[in-house]
Amino acid sequence: MNIFSLGGPGLSDQESRQAQGRATCSRKGCRAGAQWQLLWNNPRIHTPERRKVWLSCGDHREWLEDYLQTRGLWKETVPFVAHQDPANEAG
Repeated sequence: MNIFSLGGPGLSDQESRQAQGRATCSRKGCRAGAQWQLLWNNPRIHTPERRKVWLSCGDHREWLEDYLQTRGLWKETVPFVAHQDPANEAG
C-alpha cells in the first residue's frame, strides 16, 4: 500500500480513482469507465505535436468532443484500451 492508494484528504474523487488504477471518464462527476481517448492540444501553449488526453465514457464522448472542438483544441478521438501489465498476461 502507498499514499496514492489511500484516497485520503487532498485527493479529489477522480484523482483517487486514477491512483487506484481505474480509468474513468473525464466529465465532471462521471464515474463510468473510459471507452474513448480524446486527444487535444492548446496551440497557444503546446507544441504542435504534443497531445493531451481526456478519457470519455460512451455517454459523454459527444459532449467532451464538442467542448474541445468549440475551443479549437480537439485533434482526434480514438478507442481507449486499458493498459495491461505484461507480468499478468498468460503465455
